[in-house]
Amino acid sequence: MITTAGSGGDLVAVTGATGFVGQAVLMAAGRHGLDVRALTRRKQRLRGGVEWVDGDLADTAALRRLMDGASAVIHIAGVVNAPDAAGFDAGNVQGTLRVIEAAHEMGVGRVVHVSSLAAREPDLSIYGASKLRGEKLVRASGLDWTVVRPPAVFGPRDTEMLELFRLARRGVVPLPPPGRLSVIHVADLAELLLALLPSSEDVTHRMFEPDDGEPGGWTHVRLAQAIGAAVREKPIRPLSLSPRLIGLAARADRLVRGSKAKLTPDRARYICHPDWMVGEGLQPPRSLWRARIDTPEGLKATAAWYREAGWLK
Repeated sequence: MITTAGSGGDLVAVTGATGFVGQAVLMAAGRHGLDVRALTRRKQRLRGGVEWVDGDLADTAALRRLMDGASAVIHIAGVVNAPDAAGFDAGNVQGTLRVIEAAHEMGVGRVVHVSSLAAREPDLSIYGASKLRGEKLVRASGLDWTVVRPPAVFGPRDTEMLELFRLARRGVVPLPPPGRLSVIHVADLAELLLALLPSSEDVTHRMFEPDDGEPGGWTHVRLAQAIGAAVREKPIRPLSLSPRLIGLAARADRLVRGSKAKLTPDRARYICHPDWMVGEGLQPPRSLWRARIDTPEGLKATAAWYREAGWLK
């Protein structure tokens, strides 16, 4: 049983609760009997242990309602895709600033802030630069904070890696230039975020980069092969592309899908970076948390969820 700042009748506030990671956090909180107050932009079904607050990161009154009486906040909400720098700034910088301000106003002293490994290389993408600025605001907030930089996150409900599963089903997977990356299952990430809620010397004013525990991480080719094994019996054909070709594909995706494009020019720049492995010595304390889900098995379970949901045909 996780003992958290939200145990014993205390309340945990969550932003981004309706998203991919946020839904996993709500499921984990339910398993641990934690009470959650969650921000939402759309009407939600009643859910045991969850109180919904209508609003978004631009709504200061909603953020105050979210924080009222809470002992801690898990700040997950952010912008992954945006047409320009202003869109990333609004979600990842200004939104984070409003969360901090509301926490101060409502007396919430503890914040677990979900950032991204992209913040490590802010010159590669507008997204990464905005996530780094958000981190800096949290570190300067005067709150009791912990920052988490997840690597590539996969699992049920994920729409970001779904395209890789669809391509693998067809047998050929276009990939970035050769490189390595770390990954983590969303359920493991959710457990970590809850485990970080209590304030302690081990986690206060620290940044963590968690992963699945795979020694040396994953090459792009090996991860694609593992996804292939999750969706088909025959081996897939990985196809490493040049940065120029990926850039052209990003422009084409923007032309075809507009604001719904997954491979934006901004994303194309950072996925071509050869090293998206978590940093040495930045793992959370093993006494607190470690990944439980084997990645190949997790990929198979994710593929099964996609099929069940009708996302993978």
